[in-house]
Amino acid sequence: MKKQPVVSAKDIRKTYGHKGEKQYEALKGISFDVQPGEFIGIMGASGSGKTTLLNILTTLDQPTAGSVAINGQNITNLSGNDVADFRAQEIGFIFQDFKLLENLTNRENMALPLSLQNVAMAKVKPRIDKLAQQLSITEILDKYPNEISGGQKQRVAAGRALISQPAILFGDEPTGALDSASTIDLLEMLTDVNQQQNVPILMVTHDPLSASYCQRILFIQDGQIGQELKRGQQTPKQFYQQIIENLGTFQGQEAE
Repeated sequence: MKKQPVVSAKDIRKTYGHKGEKQYEALKGISFDVQPGEFIGIMGASGSGKTTLLNILTTLDQPTAGSVAINGQNITNLSGNDVADFRAQEIGFIFQDFKLLENLTNRENMALPLSLQNVAMAKVKPRIDKLAQQLSITEILDKYPNEISGGQKQRVAAGRALISQPAILFGDEPTGALDSASTIDLLEMLTDVNQQQNVPILMVTHDPLSASYCQRILFIQDGQIGQELKRGQQTPKQFYQQIIENLGTFQGQEAE
């Protein structure tokens, strides 16, 4: 029996501007599924539509046409408090610039999503302790964000994203503010989360190194999926070379 996709995007279209005015079609009919346990990368040039797509998938924007279902729930039909509740309970998000609150300890930052849902601290603490151990950040929980490294901040941010046990984890250039060593460290941690906890991940990135850790890459071109690469049995290093080669071809096609 085939499992239900965690994310199912069907013919997503996004047009900016009103009828009768000059309109811009950012997304031109994108369809794809994210299966349980998948690690997918989204790549594309600036202006290709990848950020617009991410915003729609994470309920921050609505499509002009088409539908998105997450965990079987059509999120394009949600509004108001229903959207906020769904986002809090089903979606984890890791940002490029961490977005940790400097006046809270790392422990409090991780607990924040559940605190906002009024979950009792007695239930929150065991989750934090377990995640902190998995993410190797137990020793920094009671420090503040300004007392830890960029790589550690992103691990805390990952813990905050995972604390609600979301259906899927989204990443918006999560390695963009990290040095090369911290980038690899974070990517290996995300791979562990993906494989050991079976949490599907969808990551927007421009970085071939980050993309090489994904199982599948969707290249967005002019608001559509232009190419798709699958890693298969390749190592990240081997997949990296394939991505570099395909990027050259893909970017050449964009320039034509």
